[in-house]
Amino acid sequence: MRNPPGAIDSSRDSEHSRGSPALPVASEQILIFAILGGALAAFASGRLRFDVVAVVALLAAVTGGVVPASEAFSGFGHPAVITVAAVLILSRALQNAGIVELAARLLKPLAETQTRQVLALTAMAAVCSAFMNNVGALALLLPVALRTAGAAGRPASQLLMPLSFGSLLGGLTTLIGTPPNIIIANFRAAETGQAFAMFDFAPVGITLALAGIAFIGLFGWRLLPLRHEQRDETVPHFDIEGYITEARLPEGSPYVGRRLVDLEALGQGDASVVALERRGDPMLAPSAYLSLQAGDILILRAGTGGLKRVVEEAALDRLGSADLTAANLRSEQVGLSEAVITQGSRLEGRTARGLRLHTRFGVNLLGVSRQGQQILERVGRVPLKAGDVLLLQGERAALPDTLASLGCLPLAARDIEIAPPGAGPLAPAVFGIAVLLTAFGIAAPQIAFVAAVAVLVLAGKITLRQLYDWIDWPIVVLLGALIPVGAALEATGGSAVIARPILALGGQAPLWVVLALLMAVTMLLSDIMNNAATAVLMAPIGITIAQGLGLSVDPFLMAVAVGASSTYLTPIGHQSNLLVMGPGGYHFGDYWRMGLPLDLILIAVAVPMILLVWPA
Repeated sequence: MRNPPGAIDSSRDSEHSRGSPALPVASEQILIFAILGGALAAFASGRLRFDVVAVVALLAAVTGGVVPASEAFSGFGHPAVITVAAVLILSRALQNAGIVELAARLLKPLAETQTRQVLALTAMAAVCSAFMNNVGALALLLPVALRTAGAAGRPASQLLMPLSFGSLLGGLTTLIGTPPNIIIANFRAAETGQAFAMFDFAPVGITLALAGIAFIGLFGWRLLPLRHEQRDETVPHFDIEGYITEARLPEGSPYVGRRLVDLEALGQGDASVVALERRGDPMLAPSAYLSLQAGDILILRAGTGGLKRVVEEAALDRLGSADLTAANLRSEQVGLSEAVITQGSRLEGRTARGLRLHTRFGVNLLGVSRQGQQILERVGRVPLKAGDVLLLQGERAALPDTLASLGCLPLAARDIEIAPPGAGPLAPAVFGIAVLLTAFGIAAPQIAFVAAVAVLVLAGKITLRQLYDWIDWPIVVLLGALIPVGAALEATGGSAVIARPILALGGQAPLWVVLALLMAVTMLLSDIMNNAATAVLMAPIGITIAQGLGLSVDPFLMAVAVGASSTYLTPIGHQSNLLVMGPGGYHFGDYWRMGLPLDLILIAVAVPMILLVWPA
């Protein structure tokens, strides 16, 4: 068998050339299993980001001698990594092509009943994610789902998980629909000399997508909890009125002449000036560097402790509760936005106070919601997590760029443009040409999609800043680090050890049982670790099983592809699931309610379809 690009030669020639002794095979297997076991535990715990875990695993493998130092970073040049990076950029370009408003108009007449609404949203997410990143498809439709839910008075909790699952189902249908498919195609190329083509996944993937959409739309959403009974798109889903106070800065205050940020610092992360009135002239979201003057009327958003410190130490004259609601804290120039923190955001593990949101980014943090529970006291000192929903106030024109810089996804189009002007119609056209070049085998995927990115850059439709900002670097680092580790699992014979029990079963059980078992194991792994990482580790095992049984590798690789992309039991397996956790008010245990029966349906449908389309 030929090693995949970036793989390790089992002869260990490069290692011997360094003069370091090679470990005995049994010791190498023990070491690689220990490294992967530790990585799996770290993925499941969620205490470290998955890209950090992958890099640590790679360094441990190099230190232990199972990955030669000369091959340590070969994974970053792997075609799968290049293709994934290019597709991520193109997905963002497609997001800026004005699809949201079109989607909202198309969905409006389909929202008469909840069943039709769920079916329409799930199907549209699946169609979008077939040709763009899963998270990109979710980002397009999440504001649409919240808007239609609010307009119909229906719970967001029964729309958002179906939307996330729909984006995952659609990814099964094409080569570029999800990173695992790109990875599996490259493993097939290394094994047989020919990769899976653009639409080789379609016969199985479309069948699974239709089965999954039918289950979710007709029955699955009924298994979900009723939370967030109604969202009104004109008013943020935060009850902050009790935290807004009006106060006057008197002549004798020690803070006359000082900056606004100095006053806010008294609250120790639990006070922000959301409005200021000076000589009858109101200012919303005033600059943190504004100099305070005697007689200024300050509208403070603060918790009990923070308000007390500000009033006492600045000697403010408290005028009582301000006659303001959250909806009044915006104007033509100042907007409010609810946004969810994505994985890899610079906000993860940080506090608003530590990050200095107001002074550095010009936004006020008014509230935090975690799994449907509002956090309104000491919000500036709350360590933020991926999936948290934030209520932010800032200048309308700057909010889109600010949210993108912070790594946040806006939840509604109330006050900001969800899809700012970008690549326009050129992006879909260039993307479509790249798809056709790949589908007809004229160009390899990594060449076609990188060329598409280059065309948009040269045409001025993607700036250099956007080029690098739009790449999901944690995914790139994860893949680049784990590809050599996955190759080491195969080169050390670890894949054969894992495959042995399944091979033993294959001598006594029919092939469909072996495929179902392989798919189920892959699904379980993908639910606790990144789906791309699962594909990297499980593909060599699937190949080893196929070789042990003397069969074609195609059905086994397809089983791994389906299993790796079926992350329905937990919110941590895929970023789409995590992104809807906060807005939907979901708890960790809510996902298996609909995810477990969906997994069983997919296995029941996928196995016969794989054997029909890709006979062994």
